[in-house]
Amino acid sequence: MTWYNYSLYVYCVSGSWIIGMILVYLLRKKRIKWLADIFLVAGVVIISVFTVGLWMELERPPFRTLAETRLWYGIFISVIGLVIYYRWRLFWMLAYTLLMAILFLFINYFNPDTFDKTLMPALQSPWFIPHVVVYIIGYAFLAVSSLIGLIGIYKMRKNKNTDDTIALADNIVYLGFAFLTFGLLFGALWAKEAWGHYWTWDPKETWAFLTWMVYLIYIHFRVSKKKNVKSSLWILSLAFIILLICWFGVNYLPSAQTSVHVY
Repeated sequence: MTWYNYSLYVYCVSGSWIIGMILVYLLRKKRIKWLADIFLVAGVVIISVFTVGLWMELERPPFRTLAETRLWYGIFISVIGLVIYYRWRLFWMLAYTLLMAILFLFINYFNPDTFDKTLMPALQSPWFIPHVVVYIIGYAFLAVSSLIGLIGIYKMRKNKNTDDTIALADNIVYLGFAFLTFGLLFGALWAKEAWGHYWTWDPKETWAFLTWMVYLIYIHFRVSKKKNVKSSLWILSLAFIILLICWFGVNYLPSAQTSVHVY
């Protein structure tokens, strides 16, 4: 399984999810609505099969390049969307997460990062997989929370009740923040093993810390000023920009060209 096989898989996954979403909308009040579930789950299974096959072909965990992390992001955010949909029956959340997953998969289709099979010595660490995995899961949760924040702002402008929206946002942020915290801890342990220091204020580390702090500010704001929902929602919506800079944007900063995280 290589990137040369990717086009077939991405079309099958995208088609399966799109058909599934259409069926969810059309069959939501009918007994055969389980038919939509087959297509939704099939999409996750197909992209997971490709990822496992790629792992076996590369003979290393596919977490090294941005394309490989986008692949995992597509899996995790789609799974999160399905879980939230089956728990709260929020069709808009299902549509958002699956369309976001499709977007990232097609970004890989047009811009795949291909590398050889080997990993540099610093990446040959037992902390490599857990560090990357928990971060990608955290990013997926926090992407969902940002959309919830925007929806909450829209509801406030329409003078609609936002109690359920802000409660859902809090729960999603708590989960995402927990994964970010574990990501920082695993990264520090990995750095100590690879380079002899827990923290060096590398550009990537600095932006990871800023991302963690922004979501901590949101949590603190929610605890200390529960009635100021509007400000909380704005913090949550804008926080995802910091996260995107940490994930993608920092690689394009001049100071990051000597970063150990750019490989």
